[in-house]
Amino acid sequence: MRIGMVGLGRMGANMARRLLRGGHEVVAWNRSPEPVRRLEAEGAEGAASLAELVERLPAPRAVWVMVPAGEVTERMVAEIAALLAPGDVLVDGGNSHFHDDVRRARELAPRGIHYLDVGTSGGIWGLERGYCLMIGGPKEGVERLAPIFRTLAPGPGDIPRTPGAEQRADTSEEGWLHCGGPGAGHFVKMVHNGIEYGIMQSYAEGLDILRGASTDAVPEERRYDLDLAAVTELWRRGSVIGSWLLDLTAMALAEDPRLERYSGYVQDSGEGRWTIQAAIEEAVPAEALTAALYARFRSRQRNTFAEKALSAMREKFGGHVEPATPPER
Repeated sequence: MRIGMVGLGRMGANMARRLLRGGHEVVAWNRSPEPVRRLEAEGAEGAASLAELVERLPAPRAVWVMVPAGEVTERMVAEIAALLAPGDVLVDGGNSHFHDDVRRARELAPRGIHYLDVGTSGGIWGLERGYCLMIGGPKEGVERLAPIFRTLAPGPGDIPRTPGAEQRADTSEEGWLHCGGPGAGHFVKMVHNGIEYGIMQSYAEGLDILRGASTDAVPEERRYDLDLAAVTELWRRGSVIGSWLLDLTAMALAEDPRLERYSGYVQDSGEGRWTIQAAIEEAVPAEALTAALYARFRSRQRNTFAEKALSAMREKFGGHVEPATPPER
């Protein structure tokens, strides 16, 4: 197929490369020209403007937008949609809020433009591993871009087939799935990222407990100086908690056993918050995911006012005086 790719950041550029390697033709545009020049050297066609990108695509056109969620995506979708015609497909592959997808699809439907929201997971490793694609929008648009999705997705690979999966009539085993109507793709990706927060927090807390076993807080006979890089490498092999996230953790510890180059200040990209908001709306208890999100908030403050209040109360009711600075670990 021939497709336009807008936004050549870490994921967008590698997705374009994977499409090129899969035999597709890519017309690329980016706000800064250097990423376009790099992709041109690898076989893509560069466009100097969005209008030129659309002009270089045969009707019905397909344009994939891969830019940061929020106002940037909003402006880009509006600008590109103004250049499209009935029957064209416009894809948002970023991390937009699914409410925005529902609105955009509703606004573009009268013009005959098929708007697809594609939750894309794979990060910087997707070029080689492939991208897990969670797709929302009209069936016609999804079917038309099926060759693109198949190329970007990892395919069945060497993952053993789930017993009973042979009875399924969908594409989930290929690593891409039409999840439902407008917004469904980003909704599934949002919850996926919320779960990711919880898994990451579990690994992080477990490693901290292992590290704490060597401190003076533990009786000497139960004090263990554990090699965390070796432990995570061990867990990768046959353990029930094995995962790609554990693979990456083991890699990081092998490179930097004390993780000294990290500050511990942890950002959240928004999907965790949105997942908790959806849980509240649905009255679904999500204690682990909520705690994981709050832990990220906590990482950005050395001591909160709430913790100072706790210290004050402990002193008043029991005379417990906290140290002025926390003990080193």
